[in-house]
Amino acid sequence: MATHTIFACEPQPIVVEGLARLLESCSDLRWVGSAASLPEAMPWLKQLRPDVILIDQSPGLRSILQFVGDLRSEAPGVAAVLWVTDLADIETFRALQLGVRGVVRKTRPVSVLLECVRAVLEGRVWVEENADSHAHRFLARKPGPRLTPRERDIIRLIARGLKNREIGLELNITPGTVKVHLMHIFEKTGVKDRFDLAVNGRRLLGPEFEPAAATAAVAAIPEPGGDL
Repeated sequence: MATHTIFACEPQPIVVEGLARLLESCSDLRWVGSAASLPEAMPWLKQLRPDVILIDQSPGLRSILQFVGDLRSEAPGVAAVLWVTDLADIETFRALQLGVRGVVRKTRPVSVLLECVRAVLEGRVWVEENADSHAHRFLARKPGPRLTPRERDIIRLIARGLKNREIGLELNITPGTVKVHLMHIFEKTGVKDRFDLAVNGRRLLGPEFEPAAATAAVAAIPEPGGDL
């Protein structure tokens, strides 16, 4: 049986020791180390290239999602799993949209943590069965629709947090034309507003998506229900 490597970003030594002992008992998983913070973790990830990193939520979701975006270029192939005390439904949804491969609560049994890790190692995205419908809708979504080059440009700029006037200046079109393109994008994709469009950037643009830019944009864009 192949052995997969696990790293953790966890500030509490007693939790780290418990994880290490747990993985020692798993024939298919191997513990390779830990770091107490995200900046400390990155050099180890580049050196060790583990299959999965478990990330404690203490740095805050914004910092974690920025880190996950950086991970794609600095240590590609390392899958991120959030190991949290609690996470709001919409935060779980955002994390999945921006590249996190699994979200599991620390209050769950050890068997659930291992189920999550193994599912991620199989290439799946994993959330608990009682997670909100936003997260499960994300898992069930089909590949994005066919978009024109201009529509793809606009989605990229929305993900960077630009407003219609700024997008118009960037693309040399009027804000009204931007709004028309947005209406077409909403009709094609089924997203309901700019916020939903930003967090769906990965699905719609694929490799063109810029996770680091979108992480900042998601934090800045108003919650669902805003204007075009």
